[in-house]
Amino acid sequence: MKKVLIANRGEIARRVIRTLKKMDIATVAIYSDADREAPHVLEADEAVYVGASPSSESYLKQDLILEICKDLKVDGIHPGYGFLSENAGFARKVKQAGITLIGPTPESMEIMGDKLRAKQAVKEFNVPLVPGVDEAITDIDEAIKVAEEVGYPILIKASAGGGGKGMRLVEKSSEFREQMKMAQSEARSSFGDDAVFIEKFVTKPRHIEIQVFADQFGNVVYLFERECSIQRRHQKVIEEAPSAVLTPELRKQMGEAAVAVCKACNYEGAGTVEFLLDGDLKFYFLEMNTRLQVEHPVTEEITGTDLVEWQVRVARGEKLPKTQEELSINGHAIEIRVYAEDTLNNFTPDIGTLQRYRIPAGQNTRVDDAFVEGMPIPIFYDPMIAKLVIWGKDRKEAIERSIKAIDHYQISGLKTTLDFGKYVLKHPAFQSGDFDTNFIKQYFSDPRVMYDAMKEEEDALVHGINQIWDDLKAREKAEFASKEMNSNWKISRS
Repeated sequence: MKKVLIANRGEIARRVIRTLKKMDIATVAIYSDADREAPHVLEADEAVYVGASPSSESYLKQDLILEICKDLKVDGIHPGYGFLSENAGFARKVKQAGITLIGPTPESMEIMGDKLRAKQAVKEFNVPLVPGVDEAITDIDEAIKVAEEVGYPILIKASAGGGGKGMRLVEKSSEFREQMKMAQSEARSSFGDDAVFIEKFVTKPRHIEIQVFADQFGNVVYLFERECSIQRRHQKVIEEAPSAVLTPELRKQMGEAAVAVCKACNYEGAGTVEFLLDGDLKFYFLEMNTRLQVEHPVTEEITGTDLVEWQVRVARGEKLPKTQEELSINGHAIEIRVYAEDTLNNFTPDIGTLQRYRIPAGQNTRVDDAFVEGMPIPIFYDPMIAKLVIWGKDRKEAIERSIKAIDHYQISGLKTTLDFGKYVLKHPAFQSGDFDTNFIKQYFSDPRVMYDAMKEEEDALVHGINQIWDDLKAREKAEFASKEMNSNWKISRS
């Protein structure tokens, strides 16, 4: 593999380019109008314009991307995450064009891309499933009967869904009809398919995911877990590895279940198997993401691996670089996603220009970002500015270092989630490890609590500075008095 096109943008495009350069593989970037001067464009060996700013007119133009690959004699395509990364149709076109997709097969994508097919596939491998139905339901009356059998509260979920779209929590039967219609409507508009299924709602759920890797020779390993329970709108904001609650025995059970999921769909490459963990530490299969995850850096930090390099090696037919026995956990890592969002206004996007942008530096501090000072945050894409990743020898040290790194991260011109990240890291529930996916609902339902906490911290800081200043003045005064008493010098006026 001599030349790879990165069919993506932003920080993940830069991340992939770094590894490809390390492997002496030529890189090709693509860009839209909004990304003409983006860092990933400047860092690639070659860059090609693909269209207007909306992704449908640029980054999702499959045939144009394949034409570019043909013209530039590209050997492989790395899809990153989002956009075309889990598009089985695109994967099939890439294969037909004689190009290597750095990712799983179209067949694996199709099985795991449909939540119902995925549940049916893993069921045969005895992977634990949330109580409910594993078949599509479109008739409301039939769905009501199923909900009564499963027992409230229940979740209505879009079969072809993701990112929390087409998902509704129903706590009592009187709400069911309305919520079912809303879930179907959202599923239809988002995925072109209004099929839904019903699951028992797991109370106090933690979102635990297992990083898996498989090669073309049937070898499969798991690179341990990531805790992803701090979420807003069913999307992650802070991730860490390993989880604070998994025992070695439970970690092994979940890891082996994740490996079984890979075998259920003959998987190849990097993937993530997501589980729900309830208050009794029972785990249930949720879904599989057939791509590299946004939060993959925390796994790299605790395992000492380069997962993009692993992806490339597997794609070109090599065996996995390590066996399960050779993998181990070293320390603790935390990732804070830095979004251009107003956390005090329900995390709404706050698009603007990075008037000042300074990233924290230091040992065990990693920033995967997509912008430089003076650049605007485009309205056309996800508002993530960067990922701040910190490693520590243990969880306590990782938290302390993360807080310090946030304090040294300078961004002005727009609002970000940095203050929220600091609020979470300093919260007793997070520090104790006693939290779940309801963290924001429980501790952030009124965003003023963060403002009050920030004000208290600011007042304490100001008080501390004033105290230091008063102490210095008192010391200087005492020293001056001492010198005046113990010397014969005089102050003359002129």
